[in-house]
Amino acid sequence: MAANREEGGGRVATVPPNETESELKLVKRYLLLGIVMRILDHDIRVIGASGMKLPRFYETLLRGIGDRVLLDMADMRRTFRQQGIKIYEEKREKDGLHAQYVCRGYHHRFFMLWGFVKAESELVLKEYMSGAAS
Repeated sequence: MAANREEGGGRVATVPPNETESELKLVKRYLLLGIVMRILDHDIRVIGASGMKLPRFYETLLRGIGDRVLLDMADMRRTFRQQGIKIYEEKREKDGLHAQYVCRGYHHRFFMLWGFVKAESELVLKEYMSGAAS
């Protein structure tokens, strides 16, 4: 772990350690799953208001995916607690998704452009629809 060291009577802060690639992937995945849940909720509302022939079937399908996403998010929160990770701010802004989090006591920022978020969210949804997620 990085620490402060004394030099010439003053304190010089060293650079905090970077989060590991697996920790960064975990944060990214968790943020994407939150977006996927918003997409699913929106699509369920749209299906309910549409004139589709089988709205209950599609709603049930999307709700089932949503349940699996929520379970995965709960597992990830447990992993966050074990690894000392906490996402404390998430902002949706014009340019993209901004997040701030603590990892092992050090603060980090994470950013994804909306085009990237959309593409990655589609991939995540495809994983869940094929049964490969978790």
